[in-house]
Amino acid sequence: MAAHSTPSRLRRSSIGFLALVGGFIIVTSGPLSVQGYAASGPSSDASNGSGSSAVFADPPEVLWDILQQLDYTTGEVGEDLQQFVGKEVKVPGFVVPLEDFASEVTEFLLVPYVGACVHTPPPPPNQLVFVQMEGDKTITALTWDPFWIHGTLVIEETENMYGSVGFKISGTEIQPYEW
Repeated sequence: MAAHSTPSRLRRSSIGFLALVGGFIIVTSGPLSVQGYAASGPSSDASNGSGSSAVFADPPEVLWDILQQLDYTTGEVGEDLQQFVGKEVKVPGFVVPLEDFASEVTEFLLVPYVGACVHTPPPPPNQLVFVQMEGDKTITALTWDPFWIHGTLVIEETENMYGSVGFKISGTEIQPYEW
């Protein structure tokens, strides 16, 4: 009987070790993030050869490195960021609903990585965007999927349960972010 208990203990230990290793791999692989560098310039105009310009359907991308140019302690705005303030842009990120257990929301935070603000200290204000969808449009609050949020970017400090937020976007459209 003792011979049977040793192999089963070994099997249990092996399974426990694999579970621990699996958890370790998940933890060390890091959170999903849409951090990156801006690929677009501030201008969404293109010359059509006749001297006039046509507006592209897609606004310029503003990624999180550009948003970091807001010095939230002094209010100074970097040159690259200044070109986008008050303009229609699109910003990638993850949705953090401001209402617990809400499946459809009109207001939310946009954050650069999964889980920001929820169970960890929040990112600094220059890495949080308060989004208010125009016309009371609702979106499905999928916190694990990244999205592009289209809208007008303004520098506006707001406070909520997660802390201080440095930006606001009046959201006009939301699209899935493609990896």
